[in-house]
Amino acid sequence: MKPIVIEGRVDHGRQLGREIGFPTANLPLPAGLEVEDGVYAAWAEVEGVRYDAMSNVGDNPSVGATRRRLETHLFDFEGSLYGERLRVTLLHRIREERTFATLDALTAQIVRDRETVRNYLAHCGQSAASL
Repeated sequence: MKPIVIEGRVDHGRQLGREIGFPTANLPLPAGLEVEDGVYAAWAEVEGVRYDAMSNVGDNPSVGATRRRLETHLFDFEGSLYGERLRVTLLHRIREERTFATLDALTAQIVRDRETVRNYLAHCGQSAASL
């Protein structure tokens, strides 16, 4: 897949990611952007610093959201990104978006996704630390 870059100001979300240990930076998707819903290995850049990240594109069916958007969890980042300009590069889709019966099942999948993304970035030489 050719990398897809999405930029914008970080919006406030429902803060559910923070509650389950995976805070996300939320960006609206640009009109007309053609990208499949799902979970992606990504980079996120804020204030000139690039972080390894995992992103979800979609409408979060497991938690009843209805607006399609981009949510990105930056690895090894601490702090607030609200109102900051963020540049996210989607590198590789690791799975489709799907619905989970419980929040615990969703959280367990996110833990697995994080491991998959970290391994992908490390083994493909695309980790931000290796650049």
